[in-house]
Amino acid sequence: MRLRFKQRFFSWLDSYDIYTEDGEVAYTVKGQLAWGHKLKIFDASGCDVGTVQQVVLTFLPKFEMYLGENYLGCIKKELTFFKPKFTIDCNGWQMEGNFFEWDYTILDGSGNTVATVTKEVWNWTDTYALDIVNPADALQVLMLVLAIDAEKCSRN
Repeated sequence: MRLRFKQRFFSWLDSYDIYTEDGEVAYTVKGQLAWGHKLKIFDASGCDVGTVQQVVLTFLPKFEMYLGENYLGCIKKELTFFKPKFTIDCNGWQMEGNFFEWDYTILDGSGNTVATVTKEVWNWTDTYALDIVNPADALQVLMLVLAIDAEKCSRN
């Protein structure tokens, strides 16, 4: 399954559209006013399906993920000097790759690929391709990518 993650051109708050391979909207992400980043995820029918929220007052950025109202896990940035690194506390997943260039792979606990994320160049706004092995993992993969994008925006 392939999703395209595309930031909206004019938006005061974080706002994204997530498209299927066929160009149809799979998810809409809307930022909300809050301390830190708070991103609400809606499915194609407009139902609230998840939230990515930054935990404030932490030494390093940390984001919690919720499926509906249920806590799913978190992603934390680790202290490194030259290359960003993240720890995932969700499904036993881990990440490998180049976060500066936005090409990375999400792996399960056995080392099998869950998804690959690549940044598409030559677009007006940030656009990423998410290639997801199991479509049932799509929302959770999207949440991780949103959290990393929010951390990058905070850093800049």
